[in-house]
Amino acid sequence: MVGRHRIVARGGAVDNARTALRHRHERKLELLEVAKQERLALEAVHKAPEPVCGCTHHLAKHDNQGRCHERVEVPTAWDENKKPVRYEAGQCNCQQYVGPQPLSQVFAEELTDRA
Repeated sequence: MVGRHRIVARGGAVDNARTALRHRHERKLELLEVAKQERLALEAVHKAPEPVCGCTHHLAKHDNQGRCHERVEVPTAWDENKKPVRYEAGQCNCQQYVGPQPLSQVFAEELTDRA
């Protein structure tokens, strides 16, 4: 009986060690994911805003009058649930740029006391 309890005790210790390692591994993966999200958030903060129109096309695709020149898929046939089933290439029909205004790049030297 004593030998049997010893094996069970060792098995319990092994199970506890495996559980602890699994939890440690899961926690490490969570920390890596948090670090990745923080890095992506910092990159997004330092990225200049993209001037996009309400049609989701870049400002460079629009002329001076605000008309978009990008090609899009236009639905041409629908099913009984009014869902498009066939598309053809067509002109984007947006008329105006509605995104953020692009900021000009300005260089300014750092302020320091040189006295």
